[in-house]
Amino acid sequence: MSIKHRHITLIFLIAIGILFLPIASEAQSFKTESGHVEFESSVPLHSFTGTSNKLVGRISLADSTVDFYLDLHTLDTGIDKRDNDMLETLNAKKYPFAEFYGKLISDFNPDTTSQQQVTVKGKFTLHNVSKKVSIDGTFQKSAEGLTVKASWIINMKDYNIRPPGILFYRVSEEINISINALLPKEN
Repeated sequence: MSIKHRHITLIFLIAIGILFLPIASEAQSFKTESGHVEFESSVPLHSFTGTSNKLVGRISLADSTVDFYLDLHTLDTGIDKRDNDMLETLNAKKYPFAEFYGKLISDFNPDTTSQQQVTVKGKFTLHNVSKKVSIDGTFQKSAEGLTVKASWIINMKDYNIRPPGILFYRVSEEINISINALLPKEN
């Protein structure tokens, strides 16, 4: 093969590579509107759980961004009055969303299907207050998409939320939050 033909072949291969580069990057983005989020809270001698299957999230492996938000009105504790009290405590009419936006800071190998420990750092916003947080969890890539599991604890006072209560009993200031979501590849 002559040098001229080698150059033409090389240019052709580079052009093909450039054509498929945006497709490869796009394939590394994942999005859901039906992730599961759960919180657990307690009062003396009793604990309760709230859940929602309306967690919206997007993860881009190309730039390591992780973005999740939840409409607080979709949370369900199983008791309507408690749901209404919770929304009033969170002032959900004025601040209807809880959101996390940050970056994946640990290594993640997208070429394997094994579950991998990951850490994300960013801001969690609730009740119009944003706090820097570091959250540990797992990512697991599969043919269906990317499964994300994570849990962390917030203190309501950090978000200017006064724990509700009756007489001498107050809801615990600490709330356990966990998410579990399968994010299909973004089209």
